[in-house]
Amino acid sequence: MSITKFNLNQISKEIHTPWAPTDIETVNNAVIRIAQFNGQYHWHKHDHQDEIFLVFKGKIIIQTKNGDILLNENEGVKIPQGVEHCPSSIEPSIVLMFEPLQLISKGD
Repeated sequence: MSITKFNLNQISKEIHTPWAPTDIETVNNAVIRIAQFNGQYHWHKHDHQDEIFLVFKGKIIIQTKNGDILLNENEGVKIPQGVEHCPSSIEPSIVLMFEPLQLISKGD
């Protein structure tokens, strides 16, 4: 069994396409994904999985029907399953997402 470390600064420099999550590492039945957020995504929900967003660099807003959630660098939020949401960036941002492996990033 080999153990490999990863560097978020290096990985984030290699991301050039917005809204295209890249898997960093898997842990049991979950995955850590990284993506560039630039502009607005689309409204969607995940009927059977929770999702965590953690801002590594930048500033984003996650819109929900119950209000907007502003996330600055080093802040995160869990979006529970079934909650419709729409991520947007205030500036180009790098965001980590902690999700079940089977979660489809584009939503249900």
